[in-house]
Amino acid sequence: MSDLISTPLTLDLVRGALELEQTSRGVLPHRLPASARQYADGQLAMAEAQPSGVRLAFRSRATYVRVETVPTKMVYVGAPPRPDGVYELKVDGRRTASATATGGDTLRIDMASGAADVTPGQTAVIEFGDLGDADKEIEVWLPWNERTELVALKTDAPVEPLSGHGRLLWLHHGSSISHGSNAAGPTSTWPALAAALGGVELLNLGFGGSALLDPFVARVIRDTSADLISLKIGINLVNTDLMRLRAFAPAVHGFLDTIREGHPSTPLLVVSPIMCPIHEETPGPSEMDTAGLAEGRLGFRAAGDPAEVASGKLTLQVVRDELARIVGARSATDPHLGYLDGLELYGRADAEERPLPDALHPDAETQQQIGERFARLVFDSEGPFSRTQR
Repeated sequence: MSDLISTPLTLDLVRGALELEQTSRGVLPHRLPASARQYADGQLAMAEAQPSGVRLAFRSRATYVRVETVPTKMVYVGAPPRPDGVYELKVDGRRTASATATGGDTLRIDMASGAADVTPGQTAVIEFGDLGDADKEIEVWLPWNERTELVALKTDAPVEPLSGHGRLLWLHHGSSISHGSNAAGPTSTWPALAAALGGVELLNLGFGGSALLDPFVARVIRDTSADLISLKIGINLVNTDLMRLRAFAPAVHGFLDTIREGHPSTPLLVVSPIMCPIHEETPGPSEMDTAGLAEGRLGFRAAGDPAEVASGKLTLQVVRDELARIVGARSATDPHLGYLDGLELYGRADAEERPLPDALHPDAETQQQIGERFARLVFDSEGPFSRTQR
């Protein structure tokens, strides 16, 4: 179609990103600003550039939408191939279509050695048509698990940024489970589902392997406008074996203190880890199940020793107890601070019915369950983010 209109990609059209980096091919959405990325290690740098919760959002009478991107396909040596990232179209809040992108760059990772290399590829094209010529709200959600450079947005009618719609902005920070783990698509990660059910806008700062109470992440949350904030804390601290109990409590207090500098009365919810049987009573680190990997199965096991809990090593049970204690103490002078036990989102009975496929990450069905339960417990009725509590 030669008469398409090309619209510059700016932050008023790219929702869910905090910064757009200009590249030689287009723009790269970032979920952390450059001021924080300077401190990021390789894992966090990879995770924050994967656009979980990021979407193109605009009003238009367009009947056809074309998005040109350069995705980065990740290949893990010895592991089963990962499916292509999914792009999903929402029209007036309703998911109507999905597509995948072929082409793009390929990042090959050897998890045994840590080596990685990139093979450049071609621009991919995602097309959505037959949208009808009525004025409507259009969203194109980017893959939650695939680094995506945006090259062009082209439509057959002019577009304009969405005006104010009265929805509150919910900022959520967490681990790979919040990032999306094994979700069916970008609108099916549990935070995206919960946001839709709760009628709020989502800014997802869920970073795979990287919810580690980093001070620079706390400063980003402090300095970012938000009406509601939640923090899912614990699993990455255990499976990286990053700190002991003595350091954990002050780190949580410091993280909360920093956020409160910029959001003194914003509803703030601390969420403890969901059930993860391998780390309930056994400390980290987590390590790859090499025997399973040799058979083409990706899985993990706990490499710590339960006897070390007595000397301060963290387990998920220890983390839940300490988070409940910290929030209980702070809430005496912070009435807008709340606590949610992650076992209410996915508990022991759930783990028996639907075990974590790789022993760490929920499957697509469980992602949906967590999102629905979070919305019911937090956004509905008398929940901490319900309208009656704000």
